[in-house]
Amino acid sequence: MAENESSAARGSRRLQRRTAIILAVALVLVGGPTLSALLGGYERTGGGEVAVVRNGGFFDDNKIRQVIPQGSGRTWVGLYSKVHRYPAQQRFYTITSEAKKAETSGVDVVTVPSADGVNMGIEGTLYFTLNQDRAALRAFDDKFGTRKFRGGGGDTYYPWEGDKGWLAFLDQIVRPVIDNDLRSQVNSFRCAELVSSCALVQNTSAKPRQGAQAQSNNANIAKVQTAINTSLAADLRSTLGGDFLTNIRFNLVKVALPDRVQDAVDRAQAAFAQVSEAQAKVATAQAEAAANKARQDGYNKCPTCARIEELKALPQGITVYAPGNPNGALLPKD
Repeated sequence: MAENESSAARGSRRLQRRTAIILAVALVLVGGPTLSALLGGYERTGGGEVAVVRNGGFFDDNKIRQVIPQGSGRTWVGLYSKVHRYPAQQRFYTITSEAKKAETSGVDVVTVPSADGVNMGIEGTLYFTLNQDRAALRAFDDKFGTRKFRGGGGDTYYPWEGDKGWLAFLDQIVRPVIDNDLRSQVNSFRCAELVSSCALVQNTSAKPRQGAQAQSNNANIAKVQTAINTSLAADLRSTLGGDFLTNIRFNLVKVALPDRVQDAVDRAQAAFAQVSEAQAKVATAQAEAAANKARQDGYNKCPTCARIEELKALPQGITVYAPGNPNGALLPKD
C-alpha cells in the first residue's frame, strides 16, 4: 500500500513539473511578445522631427492614426503601429560642383543653355521647411510616405527612412522642378549678360566697359534669383499637389562656363595680356624716341649746352680734355 502511494506521489510531482514547464514556455511565447508590444506601443519624437502614425495591428486598417509633434514626450500609438518620421527643422538641398558639399556624391551641377546657346553650369542652394500643419502632414504621408523613391545608388527608400530616404524623395520629386525653373530663367539671358568673360570668345562689334559689364552681370544674376524664388514656390505647390514645403528660398551661388568655353576664355585673356604687354613696350619705345628727339633738337639749337652735357658725362678725375683727340681725356695716375 505504501509503495502504491509513493508511486502515485512521484507521478503527481512529475505531472506538476510538466505543467509548470508548459506554463513557463507558454508565458515566454505569449507573454514576451505581448510585453514587447505593450512597451513598443509608446513613441516620442526628437526636437527636429515630427511623426505620422499609421495603424498596424492584426485587426487594424492601415490608415493614419495620429500625428506626433516635434519634441514630444512618451505617447501611446497603439500596438504594432507604424511610425513615419519626417524632418521638422529647416532643410536645404545643395547643388554644387564641389563633391564634399553636394547632396549627392560627385559633381552635381544644373547645366542649362543661355539665350545664345551656351551651356552654363548653375550652382546654388534651396532652403525650405516641411509644413508642420497636421492636415498637411497627413496629406503628405498619404501621397508620398506610402511609396518608395530611387536613390543615387539604385536602391529604393521611403521618404521617412532617414537621410537617404529623404534625399531620394528630393532627387526624384523636387530636383526636376528646380532644374526646370533654372532653365526657363537662364534661357532669357545671353551668356555675356551673366558671365562677362564670355564676351571674349563671342563675336561682338562693341566692347563693353568693364565696370558697367560687371555691374550688369550682378544685376542680371539677382534678377534670375528673384524670378526663381517667385516661380519655385508655385511650381512646387503644383507638382507636389499641396503646400507641403514652406519658407522656400533659392540662393544662386555661381554661374560657370563649360570647360571648353572657359579654356577659350583663358586663352583669349592670355592673348590680350600679351597684346597689352607689346603695346606697353611700343609706347615706351615711342616715348624714349620722342625724348631723344626733343633732346637732340635742344642741342642743335644750343651747341654750348651740348658741350656742357658732354663735360658732365666725363668720369671724375679728368686732368686733360682735348675734344677731337683720341687721347683727349687723361686720368691721373695712381
